[in-house]
Amino acid sequence: MPQGSPSDQELVERVQKGDKRAFDLLVLKYQYKVCGLISRYVNDQHEVMDVAQESFIKAYRAIHTFRGDSAFYTWLYRIAVNTSKNYLISRSRRPSGSDVELDNDDSFSVYEQLSDVASPDANLNRNRLEEAIYSVIKTLPEELKSAITLREFDGMNYEEIAQVMNCPVGTVRSRIFRAREAIELHIRPYLDGGE
Repeated sequence: MPQGSPSDQELVERVQKGDKRAFDLLVLKYQYKVCGLISRYVNDQHEVMDVAQESFIKAYRAIHTFRGDSAFYTWLYRIAVNTSKNYLISRSRRPSGSDVELDNDDSFSVYEQLSDVASPDANLNRNRLEEAIYSVIKTLPEELKSAITLREFDGMNYEEIAQVMNCPVGTVRSRIFRAREAIELHIRPYLDGGE
């Protein structure tokens, strides 16, 4: 972010006070990231743009509920994921399951050591780490992929996941454990090289 640019929190506070132009700045900052996220669910580029626009509209309408407990992008990410899933449900299509975005994930402890550094090398390593995680999640069996995605990226608790997946909580815990184990095995070299 260039020097002198307002932080996300400052922009959100301005929007909450009625400054619509501040929201335009947030859209400009995150539109490509949101479109990239949505394109993991929606294949048609025109539909991606429609879902992105709907996501930003929903965010604008709900911004008075944003309290800063998480990063703005984390909050926006959840809106975009839910909007994408609703879009797919409305068209009776299933999501691909590759709905991962790591910038907002505060559940995986392995990312914490990367979050405080901003050097180009650290950013490159973080990008490689993210690519490695995307790639390993894509290879997981569907039940592991769904469980880890619902827990780590959609923020559901074990009971909610059990309801969504129609299985016991113990099974959910086991699937999440196995998925985390597979992911951590594959990303260890990136963590070792990033310090």
